[in-house]
Amino acid sequence: MNEFEKSVQSKRNDAVDSGVGFIVSFGFFAIIFIIATAIKLIGA
Repeated sequence: MNEFEKSVQSKRNDAVDSGVGFIVSFGFFAIIFIIATAIKLIGA
């Protein structure tokens, strides 16, 4: 066992972290899409 396996910084589940990352990135692109759609409707 190497030294990184002995001293783990975070014991949280990786699935939770990846889920949060997915939701944050999805929300970011959704906000960009909503803003672009609003600009398109205002300009039309």
